[in-house]
Amino acid sequence: MAEKPKRPGEARFTHLNPEGDATMVDVATKASTARLAVAEGALRCSAEAYRMLVEGGNPKGDVEQVARVAGIMGGKRAGELIPLCHVLPAASVSVDIEPDEALPGLRVTATATITGQTGVEMEALTAVAVALLAAYDMLKAIDRGMTIEAVRLVEKSGGRSGSWRQE
Repeated sequence: MAEKPKRPGEARFTHLNPEGDATMVDVATKASTARLAVAEGALRCSAEAYRMLVEGGNPKGDVEQVARVAGIMGGKRAGELIPLCHVLPAASVSVDIEPDEALPGLRVTATATITGQTGVEMEALTAVAVALLAAYDMLKAIDRGMTIEAVRLVEKSGGRSGSWRQE
């Protein structure tokens, strides 16, 4: 079998072994610490879909509650969905959803916490993405032109790299 080509600076990639194959980072020797991550994102929709959001009457049901539960479920399953991501027993995943008339649409914020050996950034980001996808699904009969926007990490704390906050 031919050897895989080496890439410049390959040693600094944490998810590649010396042969250049994808690998999961071994966190067995890392100390368990309290960790937190906060992520956010938005769903931009038509004025009609926004009205349905805030006034109710959506034939599929309560958009915010379905999206909240979907986001929590998604955050809990991030390790199953993202390759090489650790499967973590999240201590908590919370999802806050706020209608925003200025968009118009929804703003979603997710917070994930754990005491463990690796961070929960992917859990918070996945929670936001899944909540937004569920909201899209609940509203797509009214507006297929919606956009999911600006999913990003806004804060993390814990672990060797310490705390970080989006400017």
